Amino acid sequence: MPGFVLLARPRGDDDATVRIGIIVSKKVSNRAVVRNRMKRRFRELARAVLPEHARAGTDYVLIGRGGTAEPDWQALQTDLVKALAKVRR
Repeated sequence: MPGFVLLARPRGDDDATVRIGIIVSKKVSNRAVVRNRMKRRFRELARAVLPEHARAGTDYVLIGRGGTAEPDWQALQTDLVKALAKVRR
């Protein structure tokens, strides 16, 4: 099970930039340290994966899931690439 939910929405304007939003709620952990670490990991994941696999002119939102505060980095990258391919269809 992936450590996040991915939402995507094409903006429909002429701007080709890709925007990302990250949400990690208190359902994931009641500790701010854990939530902030998860957000930092998602930001770095977005920097690594989105330039190659994201569709231009689209807004993406990564929503952290509870119980997966420390998933494996390689698994996160694989899950995001799969989710982006699924959204692209």
